[in-house]
Amino acid sequence: MTEASFGRYPSLEGMPVVISGGASGIGEALVRAFAGQGAKVGFVDIAREAGERLAEELNAAGGTVAFTPCDITDIPAYMAAIAGFADRHGAAGVLVNNAANDQRHDWQEVDEAYWDSRVNVNLKHYFFAIKAVAPAMIAARRGSIINFGSISWMIMSPRLPVYEAAKAAAHGLTRGMARELGPHGVRVNTLVPGWVMTQRQLDLWVDEVGNAAMDANQALAGRVYPDDIARMALFLAADDSRMVSAQNFVVDAGWANG
Repeated sequence: MTEASFGRYPSLEGMPVVISGGASGIGEALVRAFAGQGAKVGFVDIAREAGERLAEELNAAGGTVAFTPCDITDIPAYMAAIAGFADRHGAAGVLVNNAANDQRHDWQEVDEAYWDSRVNVNLKHYFFAIKAVAPAMIAARRGSIINFGSISWMIMSPRLPVYEAAKAAAHGLTRGMARELGPHGVRVNTLVPGWVMTQRQLDLWVDEVGNAAMDANQALAGRVYPDDIARMALFLAADDSRMVSAQNFVVDAGWANG
């Protein structure tokens, strides 16, 4: 299927959007999808060269895309980046909390420093990005915040306990902030990817055993790709989902019971 086969969302035209971790994988698909809808996209990533290339490519094609290299665990730097996007594009009407790191680990080797580092990269920045964009959303009485979860804790994936704890907590953050912001017209939802065929996953973990697990556990044949996740994000960001909040949207070909 071509891109023309999929939905167009008029409410996203000209919408200022902030995306974390946008230089590769799912994040890159998000940036491309929102730019393709005519949104004004600001994204951060630690991968400077990849981020600059992506922004340059999309702007050359007529998009409105700004990239700021940033480590999202440096909260003051990330807040400054979000403020910079607001100065350039206007206050964000959509926030996509995507950046994360699913590094495998042995629970017996986790120390306090590792725990803190994993929570910082997989959860902490979600809250502070919400705090940064929420005042303008409240003033506008509209906005959509999309927190990324994971099916890993739902299916009890091994060698990921700290990552899974942070990702499960993202669901709680969604519910709590949906209640806080809902009276002001701001929606908060969790988008939960399955095993997505990013280049990182293909390089590191998708092997014969992994393919067999997907074949055995997914209700749908085939594989989940970054574009599949991006299309759900577009729906959750657009006015088409105006009465949807505090929910989990699982895009995993029917694997997890979320």
